[in-house]
Amino acid sequence: MTTTQRRTAVELQRLAEQAGRDLEEAPALDILRWAADTFGSRFCVTSSMEDAVVAHLASRAFPGVDVVFLDTGYHFPETLGTRDAVEAVLDVNVITLTPRRSVAEQDAEYGPALHDRDPDLCCSLRKVKPLEEGLASYDAWATGLRRDESPTRANTPVVGWDAGRRKVKVSPIARWTQDDVDAYVAEHGVLTNPLLTDGYASVGCAPCTRRVLEGEDARAGRWAGRAKTECGLHG
Repeated sequence: MTTTQRRTAVELQRLAEQAGRDLEEAPALDILRWAADTFGSRFCVTSSMEDAVVAHLASRAFPGVDVVFLDTGYHFPETLGTRDAVEAVLDVNVITLTPRRSVAEQDAEYGPALHDRDPDLCCSLRKVKPLEEGLASYDAWATGLRRDESPTRANTPVVGWDAGRRKVKVSPIARWTQDDVDAYVAEHGVLTNPLLTDGYASVGCAPCTRRVLEGEDARAGRWAGRAKTECGLHG
C-alpha cells in the first residue's frame, strides 16, 4: 500500500463517484480498505481528536497510515493530550499542521480575538488554509463526518468528490449513529477526548466551543449564538 501513482482530477472524480455508489452499504472498515488499496501513501486520515474512532479503523485497514491533525493554537489541553495518546498507542503516523501565523502574530495583524469578531476569517486562517497546504501530497482523505450530527451533514456520502480541493473525500462512518460510535469505542477501547464526558458533544477550538444543553444536536455547542455551523473544512 505504498503506491505513488498520480491520477488526474477527472480520474479521481470518477473513482469517487463510482465508489460512492458501490460502497454506500459497505462496512466502515471495508471503505477504508478500499481507500488504502486504491490510494496507498496518497491517502490520509484527518482527525480533530474528538475521538480516535476513524484513526483506529484506519490503522486496522492501513497500518502506519498518516493521521493529519490541525493544531490551531486554540485547542483545549485535552485535545492535544488525545493527539499525543493516539500517536503513542495506535499504529499511525500523526502529522500536526500549524497555521502560518501564531496566535500572537495573528492578534498583531488582525487584532485580538479575531474568532469573536470574524470567526469565518479565523477559521480560514487557522484551519482551511493549513489543511489545503497539508493535503497537497494526497489524492484522498478520510474524515469522521456522520449524517446524524447535524442537518448540514445529512447527505454526506461515504465516498465523494471534494471539488474545492480536487480530492476524493472518504467518510467511512457517515452512516453511523452515536450509538454505533459508542459501541465501537466500548468494544475496542478506543481513545476519546475527555471533554466528551464533561458535557461537550462536539469539540473544536476552546473559544468557540461550549457544552451542549439537553435536547440540542451534537453541533449546537460550536459557534453558539451565531448562524455559523461549519468551520469551512467541510463546506
